[in-house]
Amino acid sequence: MIDRLRELVAELPECHEEEAWVGLRWRVGSATVAHVFGGEDGLFRIIFKGEPSEVMAFQHLGSPYFKASWGQDVIGMILDDDTDWDELGELLTDSYCLLAPAYLVEKVARPNG
Repeated sequence: MIDRLRELVAELPECHEEEAWVGLRWRVGSATVAHVFGGEDGLFRIIFKGEPSEVMAFQHLGSPYFKASWGQDVIGMILDDDTDWDELGELLTDSYCLLAPAYLVEKVARPNG
């Protein structure tokens, strides 16, 4: 799973991996693009940034999505055997583009232009 996440963020300029207080996170500058961690229930979760309107939409979709208990722009997703890795890649790219400086965002190929 971690290797798949690494592949998804590998194309994001100046996005680096580091250990977090729990799990791993990927950052651009000092901003966290994504954070993956395991829960006491044995499930792995990833959180990332999204537009506030998207957070609400994903929250209403239900599992595997959830709204984090902090921030208005944090989307969470349970990672399991049914994870749509292509969709997650798009969501992580969007998170990156919300946080990265414009000169880096210009270098990112985005499916929706």
